[in-house]
Amino acid sequence: MIEIHNLCVQFGGVKPIDGLTVNLTKPVVGLIGPNGAGKTTLLNVLSGFVEPREGWVKVNGELITGIPAHKRADMGLRRTFQTDQIAEDLTLLENVMAIADHVRFDSRAAETKAIMGAIDFVGLSHRLNRRGSDLSTEERHLAEIAKALIGSPKLVMLDEPGAGMSETESEHLEKVIKGIPAYCKAQVFLIDHDVELISACCLETMVLDFGKLLALGPTLEVLKKPEVQQAYLGNFDELEAAA
Repeated sequence: MIEIHNLCVQFGGVKPIDGLTVNLTKPVVGLIGPNGAGKTTLLNVLSGFVEPREGWVKVNGELITGIPAHKRADMGLRRTFQTDQIAEDLTLLENVMAIADHVRFDSRAAETKAIMGAIDFVGLSHRLNRRGSDLSTEERHLAEIAKALIGSPKLVMLDEPGAGMSETESEHLEKVIKGIPAYCKAQVFLIDHDVELISACCLETMVLDFGKLLALGPTLEVLKKPEVQQAYLGNFDELEAAA
């Protein structure tokens, strides 16, 4: 559960987050909004890369405001980035193993089980020895998700994981995202411009507009709100028909 209270972030005269108060309780929560709405800034606040000017954030009842980013990772907060962090000269297995070096395990066997389990969960067991430079866009995004699942995550934040994927690839990604809560008992916080992916994965969706909460609720209800369509979605007819 993510609790955000009166959150304000200011860079000079700009407030990318302005007085945001919200509780996000569902296993998979979506975040959408137009460019400049404050989506990535909010993710950076949750990750510890940006400190708010006012307000606080709790995850599963624990106050995380003021805690350094590396300690948040120890607390189980994990994220992916819009630009993947895959090392080109390492194999997929080595990329995932590099994250495991920063996670405490009871034994080497437990570490190996966690690594192989995460890779298998995202469907990349057949790509273990493929170098990062040879991975497809889909495989790079999935490898990033596998890295975020190592250890015992409590919150997995996914920043545009569907970017550059085909329809078939997005369908597989959807299954992976929806399966995360059952796989490791973590809540998922998903940011993506692909509204169909948001609609398919998220039980609850929030919409930001100029740093303020525009809407929050069951995903399909939120996506049908006139103010949301006007601010972000434009023509909703095709998505509505697909639903």
